[in-house]
Amino acid sequence: MEKTVTEAIAYRRSCRVYTNDPIDTEKVKQCLQNAALAPTSSNLQLWEFYHITNPEVLKKLAIACFNQNAAKTAQQMVVVVARKDLWGKRAKSNLHFLNKAFDKPNLTDREQGRKKMALNYYGKLIPFTYFDFLGIFGFLKYWFFQVVGLFRPIYRQVRNSDMRIVAHKSAALAAQNFMISMAAIGYDTCPMEGSDTLRVKNILKLPRGSEINMVIGCGLRDEKGIYGPRFRVPFETVYKEV
Repeated sequence: MEKTVTEAIAYRRSCRVYTNDPIDTEKVKQCLQNAALAPTSSNLQLWEFYHITNPEVLKKLAIACFNQNAAKTAQQMVVVVARKDLWGKRAKSNLHFLNKAFDKPNLTDREQGRKKMALNYYGKLIPFTYFDFLGIFGFLKYWFFQVVGLFRPIYRQVRNSDMRIVAHKSAALAAQNFMISMAAIGYDTCPMEGSDTLRVKNILKLPRGSEINMVIGCGLRDEKGIYGPRFRVPFETVYKEV
């Protein structure tokens, strides 16, 4: 029986050792479809999910992950990739969707307003925010917005490095959706920071503009796979009511 969200969150642990029991590829794929429903900045969905089931590729990835147990015992792996470089294509996809959604006669004034705002957002604001050339345009935008920000609230994260962070945040939200979905069906995962990301990119033949967000080992937990009781600092130290 599938777990509730709260049960899945409580069940999820970073599992370092998996059994040799196989897991269902289609179920993992369904969890990745849940990942694609995660919140994402401006609905740009600057992510890709590489679902690794090929044993030879799994071995290569395990080496790239320093042969840590969570990699070399994984039955499958998922590589979450941030694709900031696809912002133009994703913006066009949103524009295409919006034009179809509003392609109906007798739009109300409210709908006309929403259509104009949305088309301007993806047709003008997103290109202005994401476009850069050798970091120069981003640098100029950054200082322009800092000056404007002296007089009114304004979005300040406009440099290339800022937009990379935005893409990685969205990719990490998707990864969490995936891991909670896996936990809900009794499958285990381990997100791994430790990897040679260049080797991972080369193994998967990823384009230059892609960036590895995380590699996730997948399987069924071995009793040795959970290294100890869960530790969290007291909730009162991180919870601030304002």
